[in-house]
Formats: sequence, C-alpha cells, structure tokens
Amino acid sequence: MSTGKLYLVATPIGNLEDITLRALRILGEVDVIAAEDTRQTIKLLNHYEIKNKLIAYQKFNEEKAMVPLIQRLKKGENIALVSDAGMPLISDPGYRLSSKCIEEHIPIEVIPGANAGLCALLLSGLSTESFLFLGFLPKQTKGFKEGIQRVVSCCDTVILYESPHRLLKTLKALEAGIGERRISISREITKRYEETLRGSVAELLAYFTEKAPRGEFVIVVEGGTAGEKTDPLAGKTIEEQRDYYCAQGLTEKEAMRRIAQNTGRPRREIYKQLKC
Repeated sequence: MSTGKLYLVATPIGNLEDITLRALRILGEVDVIAAEDTRQTIKLLNHYEIKNKLIAYQKFNEEKAMVPLIQRLKKGENIALVSDAGMPLISDPGYRLSSKCIEEHIPIEVIPGANAGLCALLLSGLSTESFLFLGFLPKQTKGFKEGIQRVVSCCDTVILYESPHRLLKTLKALEAGIGERRISISREITKRYEETLRGSVAELLAYFTEKAPRGEFVIVVEGGTAGEKTDPLAGKTIEEQRDYYCAQGLTEKEAMRRIAQNTGRPRREIYKQLKC
C-alpha cells in the first residue's frame, strides 16, 4: 500500500478571500485536517461550506499528536496541516511532523498562500534583496537580549513578530541598539483596521506609548551597513548605557555593574554619577 501525503496548507491571515482555489480543493479532498485551533479553522471551513474531519495539532501536544498522524499517513490517508493563520511551521507548529515525514519517506506538498511577515516586508519600503526572519523573540531575558543583538548586528532587513503586550519592551530595546535606522510596524494585516507606520524607533515608540498597542504586530528593521559598528554601546554616555541595559530587563544595579566592567571605572564612581 502506498503512503498518503502531508499537505502544508496556507490559510488567510485575516481576510477570508485570501485563500487559493487549490487550498480549498485540498481541504475538501483530504481524509483529515490537522489544525492548530479547530475553533478558528472551522470558521474558514464553514465559510466555504467544506465539511471535513478536524483534529487538534498544537505546540503543547505536537509530540503526542504526531504519532497517530504518521500512522494515518502510512496507511495511505492524506492529511492537511493548517495553522491559525498564514503558512504552517512559520512561528507555528508542524516542524516536527514534517521532519518525521521526511525521515519516514512520506511525501510532503506545500500549498502556498498568505504570510504576515512577507506582507509587512513589502509594506515597509525597506530593502527586500535579503532579509532575516526571526519571528517572536524569546521571552526569557537571556534569549531576548541575544535576539536584540542579532538585529543590531545584522546588515540585512530583519522581520520580527510581536504581541501587543510586549511591543513597547521590544521597541525600547531596539531604540538603545540601532539608533536612527528606519523601521516599519504593521498590524492587523489584511484586516479591517490594517495599519503600517514607518519612521525611526524613537518616533514609533513615542506613538505606541501614547496609543495602546492593539492587534498582532510585525516589525521590520532596516539592516545596518557593512562598516557600521556592531557594538550597541560604542560612543554612548553612562546614562545611555544604563538605559540600554535597563531596556533589556536588567536592574539598575546590574546595569551599573556592567557599565563598570565596560569602562574600567569603579562601580562607586558610576553610581555617584548616575545618582547626581
């Protein structure tokens, strides 16, 4: 018996019209649809009057849910994998399943479609020749700082995803690192309240400080130049270095210790200058 096929199907990121005829056909023909959120996917299926079996395939149950899906594929069933919106696997579950299929010689086919990161890149007006997609930066302090440093040192355009409650934190960290480089922030792409703002980090940070962030965001950052210093603290004052470290989640005490290490000056002297 020949094996089935895994289809990685892109779904709309907001506007339900942004789905291909091919995707609709595949969703109707497969034996089962594995969805990140069945409650979200059923809205799409109902809209296009597609009646098919749905099962949950989420990040927290990915390892466990993968086993029966592989068994189904080996029996000859075809499966469509979809995320809440956009392309599966891109900051969404599915990587383990696709890797296992490759390992087991099970065919995979991608049904392309909408992607928030690429839409935001085109809306940004920044270079599209080469870019780095980082998705969501880690929540842990160390991983977050390392992610920001990757943005700071990158000479290519960088694409980030961010949630509304973390947007200001990320913009403050970027402001301390990339200076006057241009950025673009898009939210609610393809939806009713779609908005794209362009300018410096300082300008957009001021905007969202006054206007509470709402919706899902894509940040696009202009790449640095080849000759640009990658040290985000180069030439900065003691006060600016403190603000940089505090924006990355360090306490003021930890920031002063770092500054003392960077400058070779006694910590007491740093403390005295900052407390003046």
